[in-house]
Amino acid sequence: MDIVGALGAATGTTCVVGAGGKKTTMAALGGRLDRAVVTATVRIPIFDEWAGRVVITEDPVGTVEAALDRSDPDEWPLGVVPEQEREDRYRGYDPDTIDRVADFDVPMLVKADGARMRRFKAPDDHEPRLPETADTVVAIASAHVVGEPLSEGLVHRVPEVNRITGLEPGEEITAAAVADVFASDRGGRKDVPNGATYVPLLNMVDDSDLEASAREVAREIHDRVNVPRVVLAEMRAADPVVDVV
Repeated sequence: MDIVGALGAATGTTCVVGAGGKKTTMAALGGRLDRAVVTATVRIPIFDEWAGRVVITEDPVGTVEAALDRSDPDEWPLGVVPEQEREDRYRGYDPDTIDRVADFDVPMLVKADGARMRRFKAPDDHEPRLPETADTVVAIASAHVVGEPLSEGLVHRVPEVNRITGLEPGEEITAAAVADVFASDRGGRKDVPNGATYVPLLNMVDDSDLEASAREVAREIHDRVNVPRVVLAEMRAADPVVDVV
């Protein structure tokens, strides 16, 4: 199975949340789809280097409609954002704006929370910002966190991870703790719309030890919650999928 199929991103709206590879996941999917709209409901780093074209617009619906009418392959994946907030990032749209763009028959990739470059996280009260029309929610964590201490340098929102897992700052992050966050409706599953498919993704699985850790996390997730699959991947690889569990 390729990464598009593994993450269920071939059609509909795919939202990515979590930490440890949202940008690389969106780039990997966007580069493998014939046409895709790339956007966000939160701040998103500049992504012009891998998008066909990025348009700053308050009318993303009209922009996508015009691009579909032109059928120019060079402008896909098409990025739409409302504003460039700083030199290194764009702002995102309100989720209800994304819902209107979802009416088009074109895959859409949406960054729906932030992680400040960390590798693991649990959401705060105000996140994620998921559109109601989300078809798939991919929650990401880096396999590298297993065995590392729960710390601000590695984990975004340590207090929220503590509340879900019981781990105290400085304690070792276990595979079970990572699974607890993935399985929790206060963690990776927070606010996933009814009817949407939830797919946990263990990223940065780039050697056999990390694969073993990721497989343990996957087993623990399946023990806790009914999900169709857990994806193990190295999103920077030419063939990102390590396995689908």
